[in-house]
Amino acid sequence: MGLWSSIITRFKGADIDWEELEETLVTGDLGIRLTTELVDKLRVRKGITDATSLVAACREELTSLLGTTPPLPLPGSPGQPTVILVAGVNGVGKTTSVAKLAYFLKHQGHSVVLGAADTFRAAAIEQLQIWGQRLEIPVVAGAYQSDPSAVCFNAHEQAIKEGADYLICDTAGRLHTRAPLMDELKKIARTLAKQDPAAPHERWIVVDATTGSNALNQATEYHKALDLTGVIVTKLDGSGKGGSVLAIKHALGMPTRFIGTGESADDFAEFNSDGFLERLL
Repeated sequence: MGLWSSIITRFKGADIDWEELEETLVTGDLGIRLTTELVDKLRVRKGITDATSLVAACREELTSLLGTTPPLPLPGSPGQPTVILVAGVNGVGKTTSVAKLAYFLKHQGHSVVLGAADTFRAAAIEQLQIWGQRLEIPVVAGAYQSDPSAVCFNAHEQAIKEGADYLICDTAGRLHTRAPLMDELKKIARTLAKQDPAAPHERWIVVDATTGSNALNQATEYHKALDLTGVIVTKLDGSGKGGSVLAIKHALGMPTRFIGTGESADDFAEFNSDGFLERLL
């Protein structure tokens, strides 16, 4: 049952119990901080008389929170590709999301180069190369256990040489609690800046919608390391409610850029706040 349906079911024909509402919102993965602030705002709003008006007020507040998703940065002049660095913990669908993003950009008429910087897993390098062959997108890779910063540098060099519009670098999954691995991400970012001081222009984290509030914890720590500019949320076709999108935006001001809803290259779309609130909550 979706969040709106849960609210209507609980309060239909009954007085609004604010503590029950808090419980419902937390269950929807909105997190304690956002839930508390939202309920405080709703308590003082006029016109909330029943479940239907309560849902309408909730949606209005959350729509205001999400705001407008910033457009994807356009590529610069030839030889100045827009660089997108993609990070996240293990198992969130990061490499698949990188491939889907490349496919999306290609179908927008852009040229793309992929950097296979997850050198800790030979399977990850192979996975991205298979995607590249399937989508006819060049992939720059290094040897297993090679320096991921060097892979990103080489990929950036090739993207500049080819006049590509975008370079997307896939990095290894790493726990946000492992400081040395987070420092390595900073090194990758510094290395990309050697050929373009503004690179990486976008720094995105991939989070799994089914992980609930832990997605906010991951985003918080990655944000400290990379100064993140966006989120990709995966597995929204499963049991994930997607409330972490709202929690991350509330806590960090970080917009969700894309959503993944399946395994195929087409199961990927730009984030739309109205559609998100309509279909997923």
